[in-house]
Amino acid sequence: MSREELQKPSHSENSETVRSRVKNAREKQLKRQGCANNILNNKDIEKYCTLSNEDEALLGQIMEKFRLSARAYHRILKVARTIADLEGSANIQTKHISETISYRAMDKYNVG
Repeated sequence: MSREELQKPSHSENSETVRSRVKNAREKQLKRQGCANNILNNKDIEKYCTLSNEDEALLGQIMEKFRLSARAYHRILKVARTIADLEGSANIQTKHISETISYRAMDKYNVG
């Protein structure tokens, strides 16, 4: 998406819409696993943050290429699960992993 497209008012959500999406995502997390995604332990991550074979391979390549730790792997899965929840998706998809990785890159390189 271009910068111009991002700056168009039609692409923005008002605060109430965002609040509603966050509330729904949190309720979904609590119902599914009894806690928020950010406090999932490793066993729960394996249970609730499953990936397709293709996405597992993709994340494996990313982990190898950037030499990420197991801790980073788990954090990526938890953030991707949260993005999927915010979108209302039952499963983590490639786009959720990609978005999570883009946030890591922005944070690492102080972009933005």
